[in-house]
Amino acid sequence: MKRTFFSSLLLSGILLVSACNTDKTTEVGAEGMNAAATDASEAAANPTVDNPNVVSDTETPNPNAPVMSFAQAEHDFGDIKPGDVVKHTFEFTNTGKSPLLIENATASCGCTTPNWTKEPIAPGAKGTIDVQFDSHGKSGIQNKQVSVRANTAPSITVVSIKANILSDGSQGPLAQ
Repeated sequence: MKRTFFSSLLLSGILLVSACNTDKTTEVGAEGMNAAATDASEAAANPTVDNPNVVSDTETPNPNAPVMSFAQAEHDFGDIKPGDVVKHTFEFTNTGKSPLLIENATASCGCTTPNWTKEPIAPGAKGTIDVQFDSHGKSGIQNKQVSVRANTAPSITVVSIKANILSDGSQGPLAQ
């Protein structure tokens, strides 16, 4: 039994020493075995992202790009009753030198619904973004944003609404 144990221990030691041979330059080349793995891990840790919305240090913004200029980018509905559905129209002008195209408008919450001008807005022309807010299930002060994606620089413009939803009295009197 001792002889079998000693033989298997000796065999394991030999396999371990031969498997840990660190001089692999003859098998893989002058760079060694870990060169490819190091290059791959560096590429994964520092990926190059091609983001067309970010201007590099050497690039200048397009001087002919459309510009979305709002007379008012925020609207306060003030105090509203629970369950009220309120709407506001944000009006903007294309103050740029090329037609403005709105790709999409997304709200920060499902209770807010945007609708926007779908046709191209010529330079100097006006467009609108209608925002509807449904206060069902909400209470207190609410701040909601609508992100508008267009062919402008930067490509995202944010408009916001605010409302104070009054208590309906079902949860007792308000503490003053």
